[in-house]
Amino acid sequence: MAVKVYSTPTCPYCVMAKKYLDSKGIPYEDIDVSRDREAAMEMIRKSGQRGVPVLDINGSIVVGFNQAEIDRLIAST
Repeated sequence: MAVKVYSTPTCPYCVMAKKYLDSKGIPYEDIDVSRDREAAMEMIRKSGQRGVPVLDINGSIVVGFNQAEIDRLIAST
């Protein structure tokens, strides 16, 4: 399973999403879009959104901390 979390250090929902993935034992790549402009542009291309968090779970995009959608995508892998 490939999981990327596009986030910023000051975003409370980003922290919640990463803690949730940690609690499920799901490894992920944390990408700080406040420091990486190229990654920020990649996130916008994938999601159409400028807000964080954006999760890329095996190519499926989740905008915001949507626990039900995260669970659905994790279960389908």
